[in-house]
Amino acid sequence: MTHLRCDLAHSHGNSENRGASPHVAEAHFPPSTSIAMDRRTVLRTLAHAGMASFAAPAVLRGRYRLFAQSGNEYSARTIALMRESTVIDMLCQFAFDDFRRPGGPLGQRWLRDPRTFTAEDFAMFRDSGVNVLALGSGPGSYDDAMRFYAQWNGFIASNSQWFTRIDDATDLRSVKATGKVGVMLTAQISDHFRTAADVNTFYGLGQRVSQLTYNSQSRIGAGFLENRDGGLSSFGQEIVARMEQVGMVVDLSHCADQTTLDALEVAKRPPIFSHASARALLPACTRCKTDDALRKLAAKGGVVGVPMIRFMIRPAPPVTVQHMVDHVEHLYKLIGPDHVGIGSDLDMIGLSNGMPATGQPNLTNQPNFDRYGAYFASDGMAHVDGLNHPKRVFDLTEAMVQRKHSDANIRLLLGGSFSRVLAQVWK
Repeated sequence: MTHLRCDLAHSHGNSENRGASPHVAEAHFPPSTSIAMDRRTVLRTLAHAGMASFAAPAVLRGRYRLFAQSGNEYSARTIALMRESTVIDMLCQFAFDDFRRPGGPLGQRWLRDPRTFTAEDFAMFRDSGVNVLALGSGPGSYDDAMRFYAQWNGFIASNSQWFTRIDDATDLRSVKATGKVGVMLTAQISDHFRTAADVNTFYGLGQRVSQLTYNSQSRIGAGFLENRDGGLSSFGQEIVARMEQVGMVVDLSHCADQTTLDALEVAKRPPIFSHASARALLPACTRCKTDDALRKLAAKGGVVGVPMIRFMIRPAPPVTVQHMVDHVEHLYKLIGPDHVGIGSDLDMIGLSNGMPATGQPNLTNQPNFDRYGAYFASDGMAHVDGLNHPKRVFDLTEAMVQRKHSDANIRLLLGGSFSRVLAQVWK
């Protein structure tokens, strides 16, 4: 009789549609528990949870429908890989501003008054399968960054039964067993570093990753939308050196080509592209990285996080999870599985960008925006088709299983590669 290692998660849904349909009870086991199940045991467990009526045929095929509001089925191997891995999303927007929502954007509400974050809200984060998320905001000026990290430290402290700040490798290793979601305090821009001493200040506030530039020119270097790329400045070299000294990860995701190469040249610890992809597959998207940059990143021991943004996976629709796996496989061939992870650039709900109260979002008002090679779905969103939900990493894992990738390589993608780099850089 075939035995299956299985963890059955809670219902699938986001904060908008929870309660819209009957909540199906589902079996849930703590992350530290290993459970061997044969098919009869699975059926009994599902029957006890009230799921047997729709899950039994799938169980007989060795596949499982885990989430009440999703028809997707997952193999026992996918379930085991998700349960056994510390899953890291190296660029998660937490909750994009959605002004269509009654009461305003969730993220703003939660940070303004952490007491408004509820157990039901946390269920979405817990059941996503993501154990650690790195924030995707760009706080801007020194004062803005001070407020940003004060708000986030307050939010985590006020909800410490559900969240924990990830400061070091020990936190990474232990977070899954706690049942909490780990939050990495990061930034998508480093303009708040007025001097190298500010790196120490923000490290003390919990910041552990900083992207050197966003899209335009700064004192550090050029973003990829800048007309002229003069490379990493002397001040930028000073900032990189201080970041490495204190144990803060250097992120080069949005940097222009020469700035990227210069930073890779001077780096003494592994840098990262928290959310980037291969320009060889998307020549019109100069936000993606060249083969040269990707190889040099790998030579330094760094990791690239593959995004779930449609125009950074494929140059034209359709764009599905299968195309995302194609992109992962291209990177595997170019730099190896040790250097590839996930950086979704989505929020936990599944939005790929903020939404105004009326109409579609306008993301194209930046100079030289055409360098993104961007295109959007009919709803104005940029996510990969079918991955606009909290449990999207289950779908990616299942697609990797179907492509017959090894457990070891899938674990690296889910978080093993980034765990290695973070442990090497953090003190």
